[in-house]
Amino acid sequence: MPPILVVGRQGQVATDLVAAGARAGVPIAALGRPDLDLTEADSIARAIDCIAPVAVVNAAAYTAVDRAESEPDLAFAVNRDGPAALARLCAGARLPLIHLSTDQVFDGRKAGAHTEADRPNPLCAYGRSKWAGETAVLEAYPDALVIRVSWVFGPSGDNFVTKLLGWAKTRDALAIVSDQRGRPTYSPALADALLALAGRMIGDGADRPRGLLHLAGADAMTRDRQAHAVMAASAARGGPAARIVPILTRDLQTPAARPLNAELDPSLAAARYGVRLGPFADDLAATLDRLLGPPLEARP
Repeated sequence: MPPILVVGRQGQVATDLVAAGARAGVPIAALGRPDLDLTEADSIARAIDCIAPVAVVNAAAYTAVDRAESEPDLAFAVNRDGPAALARLCAGARLPLIHLSTDQVFDGRKAGAHTEADRPNPLCAYGRSKWAGETAVLEAYPDALVIRVSWVFGPSGDNFVTKLLGWAKTRDALAIVSDQRGRPTYSPALADALLALAGRMIGDGADRPRGLLHLAGADAMTRDRQAHAVMAASAARGGPAARIVPILTRDLQTPAARPLNAELDPSLAAARYGVRLGPFADDLAATLDRLLGPPLEARP
C-alpha cells in the first residue's frame, strides 16, 4: 500500500499520526521542512512526486497566535498560500486531501457550540489566516476535507496540559482564564479519526467525506476547569500541582484576541461518519499516565 503523506513532521498531530499509522498498519510518510516547505510550491510538488501517496493530511501550520499579529505575511504564506498550492496539486492528481483548521476562525459570540454552517469571523491574524486557508483549499479542491479542531492536547507535544505541568513546577499559583470555553481534544484519538476518515476518502464511494467537518472531544469546559482537573490528576500521580486562580480574558495583555466561546459542535462527524472522540477525564488520565506514571494508589 502506498503511504499516506502527512505534511508536518515534528508537530503534535503529525507525531501522533505516525504513531496511529503504526498501530493500524498504515504506512505514513511524515515530511516537514526542508523536505516539504509549505512556503515553496516546488517543494510540495517534489514531495508528492517522490512519495506517490495514496492520500495527504496537512497537519502543518503557523500556530504562533500572538506572534502572527506582527508576522501576518508569514502566517498567511504558511496557512493560506501553501495549503492552496497543496490543494491544487492534490486536485490535479485526484489525491484525497485532509486539511486541518482551528476553532479560532470564529469570534466566540455565539451562545452555543459552533456548527459547520456558522459563518466564521476571526478576531486575530492567526484566525484570519486559517479561515483564508480553509477557503483557498476548498476553492482549489471542492472534494477536499477541511477539519476544524479545538484545544488539542496529549503526551507528545507542546499544549495547554504540558504547559500547566511545566508552570506548576516553579509556581504555587497559576492565573487561568475562566471565561474561555472549548472542547479539549486528545491528539492520539484525533489521529486515529483522521486516518479513518482518510481511509473513507480513498476510492469513489458516495459517502466519501468532503467539505467542512468539526472534530472535538466529548466535553465542553472552561480553561480554569480544565486546569483544575489537570492539577488534581497530576497531584494524584505525585506530579507538580499548583493552585488555580481564575481571571478574566480582559485582564490578560496578549497581542492577539481570542474567542471566549471556542466550542465546536462535533455532532455532524458522529452522525454522518460515526466518529466520536472521548471524554476529557479518560484522555487526561491516558496523557498523564504516559507523562507521570499511574496514580500513586495504583502503583505497587
